[in-house]
Amino acid sequence: MRTISVTLRAKSETSYDIFLAPALLGGVGRKMRAILKSAQTVAVITDDNVKALYLQPVLDSLKQEGFNPVYFSVLPGEASKSAEVLFSVLNWLAENQLTRTDAIVALGGGVVGDLAGFAAATYLRGIAFVQIPTTLLAMVDSSVGGKTGIDLPAGKNLAGAFYQPSMVLCDTDVLSTLPPEVFSDGNAEVIKYGMIRHPALLEKLKNNPIQKQLDEVIEICIGLKRDIVQEDEFDLGERQLLNFGHTIGHAIEKLSAYEISHGRAVAAGMSIITRVAVRKNLCPPQCQTSLENLLALYGLPNQINYAPKEIFEAALNDKKRAGAEITEIVPRTLGESVLRKMPVAELLEGIELGLKP
Repeated sequence: MRTISVTLRAKSETSYDIFLAPALLGGVGRKMRAILKSAQTVAVITDDNVKALYLQPVLDSLKQEGFNPVYFSVLPGEASKSAEVLFSVLNWLAENQLTRTDAIVALGGGVVGDLAGFAAATYLRGIAFVQIPTTLLAMVDSSVGGKTGIDLPAGKNLAGAFYQPSMVLCDTDVLSTLPPEVFSDGNAEVIKYGMIRHPALLEKLKNNPIQKQLDEVIEICIGLKRDIVQEDEFDLGERQLLNFGHTIGHAIEKLSAYEISHGRAVAAGMSIITRVAVRKNLCPPQCQTSLENLLALYGLPNQINYAPKEIFEAALNDKKRAGAEITEIVPRTLGESVLRKMPVAELLEGIELGLKP
């Protein structure tokens, strides 16, 4: 078993472990009891797809350790990251009389993790929660670092809280049941890590299929995110590198009414912003060529069929905007990206440039 430890000191000492190995679900109760000695009721939040596959072994493991497990299942998909669903969860927690010493488990992908984490952050002003991600994207990215939240009609992730989990448990066996397109979504976030900080990871992905080096690749990505989050827990500087491709990607998701998945939207966003950087001589052409070859290799798009103005207007609510400026993440060399502040109007010019053939 691989263990990655996270220690944060921005406001108060917070630390937790991320466990990575096959066949971990059956031991979740034992690991939770070791860190949550007073907890009695554990509320498992999941979605209907994951419920059918993995809920029962989690409930059984919790019962074996003396917990009283209850569960709430939401519909799969981004629509469940809404205020309506969040308040349904909060009311259900109250109906089940969870106390401050009890806990929430997020069993699912990024939607479930964000929703359950925000519920944990707000119910009784904060109770413990554990992340059990069941997608590649959630394992390498959204389950680590404490970003929780829901979407608003104006845009993605506009309401939320920084709230760290007590533990993250990544059972890589569950990835074997992912549909190919969902697994492919996670590849976009893996490629992102290579582009912002780890050129050797890009070589690994080029030379061997990710499935043949899965645990190692996941550990590299988690380690990179851990290092960045430890330095910038509240997304005030370097952590924004993790949003490479996301300003345009989130806009694409919104325009498609979330029919285009997060991974595919981010892949297109990374490609567009890299194309802009090459055309402005901010990075060498190799960056664009290598990125687009990798995206193609892993079944991800490098272009999108929306007009520049549509994407720009959808991006105006991006969290990296501050008044008349927005911070974009731009490649400098292959495996190194930087933060670049620009006037909001320049973003439209960049999108236009990046969408040109």
